[in-house]
Amino acid sequence: MGKVVMYSSVSVDGFVADEKDQPGPLFDWLTSGDVLLDESGALKVSQMSYHYTRSYWDQIGVTVAGRHVFDLTDGWDGKPPAGIDHVVVVTHRPAPEGWNPEPPFHFVDGVEAAVAKAQELAGDRIVEIAAGDVGGQALAAGLVDEVRMDVVPVVFGSGKRYFGSVDAQHLLEDPDVIQGDRVLHLRYQVRR
Repeated sequence: MGKVVMYSSVSVDGFVADEKDQPGPLFDWLTSGDVLLDESGALKVSQMSYHYTRSYWDQIGVTVAGRHVFDLTDGWDGKPPAGIDHVVVVTHRPAPEGWNPEPPFHFVDGVEAAVAKAQELAGDRIVEIAAGDVGGQALAAGLVDEVRMDVVPVVFGSGKRYFGSVDAQHLLEDPDVIQGDRVLHLRYQVRR
């Protein structure tokens, strides 16, 4: 099985969005460089960010996200983000009315069941879990192998926390650090 990675861009003070669910400048680093990150032509990053991000994206098989993120993005218009094969949505509600129940989207009740389904679908590829409440729940349940964050030089002061409502200590190994333009890419292994 592939490893489970919790990931998001984050403010220096630990938020993935402001109080109104807006990411503000958290994704500016994805459009401020000179190296194309994907075939859309919209994402351009620094050379250092390209090597780090592209190699990570190429390993992801499944993304796990909460229903809130799914609703905010309008289900990514029915296409998994960044070329991911499958999205597992953690929710206690049924799929939206009129939503095609077939893959690549899977609606699952509970974080543990979502990670199990994602690992089944991903095989030996990475299962990426969106940071926030769902990611924090997965970390608290001992399901996360690695924490990745793209730290952007902005302070929100309040908003949606990277680790959601985690209220217990979790030790991480020393970080791998890569500096891009206006972003620090950090990668921590979760200490077992």
